[in-house]
Amino acid sequence: MNVVCLDLEGVLVPEIWIAFSEASGIPELRRTTRDEPDYNKLMNWRLGILKEHGLGLKEIQETIATIDPLPGAREFLDQLREITQVIILSDTFTQFAGPLMKKLGWPTLFCNTLKVADDGSISGFEMRIQNAKLASVKALQSIGFETIAAGDSFNDLAMIKASKAGFLFRSTRQIMDANPELPAYETFDELLGAIRNAL
Repeated sequence: MNVVCLDLEGVLVPEIWIAFSEASGIPELRRTTRDEPDYNKLMNWRLGILKEHGLGLKEIQETIATIDPLPGAREFLDQLREITQVIILSDTFTQFAGPLMKKLGWPTLFCNTLKVADDGSISGFEMRIQNAKLASVKALQSIGFETIAAGDSFNDLAMIKASKAGFLFRSTRQIMDANPELPAYETFDELLGAIRNAL
């Protein structure tokens, strides 16, 4: 029994923080897990910038409402779900993901939760579990699933390498060069073909 585990941002939808960086005019918020391997460090840094600028959940959600899935992502996901089970493993947050999941046809998503104060400011974040993507893949394997994984960032590498088959998708040159053993693809058709071959 196979299950495909996919990253969300950069794979199926644009990077939320990059979109918000552009909408808010704060270039520092363009930094993502493609740039910073330590997710806790990255999120704490982001929250500090939001506090400094007096921005909260409402402003980020307004930007998210304008984001559409990457061209072809919904069709790719629909085709993939016709042939196998799919779970999206993301370090995003439930308060961010809802509108995007609706546009993707409500796939299964495992992610994290923000702590939001009464005034709408983001006071912190709660990770579902440390190293959630790898932990999820190992848990699925422990109950009899073989996993196939794809992602684009540093925080996807562990789940990709722990899976029966793993792929980089629209990743950075730095990550691809550092992991030459991982097949890397740029189009949904290529990724779908690779997953079909791995099933």
